[in-house]
Amino acid sequence: MSTTKYASAVAAVKAMEGTLLTRNDMEQLIGASGQSEFSALLTAKKGTSADESAETVWSMIKSYAPKSRELEILLYKNDFHNLKAALKSMISGREANQYYIRPTNLDLNHLSEILAEKSYENLPVHIRKTAQEAYELLVRTSDGQLSDSFIDAETLRTIQKDSEEYGGDFMQSYALLTIVYADIKTAYRCSRMKKQRAFLENAICGSKELEKDALVTAALEGTESLMTMLESSGYSEIAGLLNESAAQFEKRCDDVIMELAQTARMKSFGSEPLAAYYLAAEAEQKNLRIISVCREFGADRETINERMRMLYV
Repeated sequence: MSTTKYASAVAAVKAMEGTLLTRNDMEQLIGASGQSEFSALLTAKKGTSADESAETVWSMIKSYAPKSRELEILLYKNDFHNLKAALKSMISGREANQYYIRPTNLDLNHLSEILAEKSYENLPVHIRKTAQEAYELLVRTSDGQLSDSFIDAETLRTIQKDSEEYGGDFMQSYALLTIVYADIKTAYRCSRMKKQRAFLENAICGSKELEKDALVTAALEGTESLMTMLESSGYSEIAGLLNESAAQFEKRCDDVIMELAQTARMKSFGSEPLAAYYLAAEAEQKNLRIISVCREFGADRETINERMRMLYV
């Protein structure tokens, strides 16, 4: 699809930006006296879109761009998560549906059946090979952690590969940030857990900004060596947050992705504003969950604000 064919979709999402919650809206929700006031405020701010989920937003975007391979990359993390859920459920005998994340590019109604019958050709191309190899790995080793780390790394490799093949500058930047932050987190955790080289090489993807071999070697030498290596990479500040707070690290990663999404707002053509709006809706839902969970456990306003993600508007 050419960039001009996205024009009507871009106009639609720009109009819908008015339904996104502002920082002031979020402050009012944080200060709500109870669930009834919280729900009333949310409905007053968003009207009929108060129950709008990322899945609803995705359905709208796909109605405008039904065959965009580039936009489908945004759901790869959900796709590969759902693969892990289906495989684990097969092994444990539990129902997989409760663990699935939506939206997704996969047919969740038939995913378990496809895996059980090994009919991998019925899966989307981007996940076929990983599904087969992960299934065989899990059956051969019965090592769920090893299978998970393999799928996680394949998620990143597939995002990397397909963003280069189908994506423009925006999607490639999104992919790079996603990979770098995931690799930093994995390297740090593996270093603290003193994982062996084979595990690290299986779990880390690598990118043009953080080479796989360098990350693996630094992680094997310990967290201090890893931080020293990251200091010269341009990611020392965000990596340093891991030593302070995993929650703050996750928040900063999400905020940088949102900063990237904001760069697409002024564009009139192309898929970038569609991708950015989906990421904005996803971030809004995450913030609403943070507020709800924190309020449920009695967190104060300061604590909630510390956990809130950057908003699109």
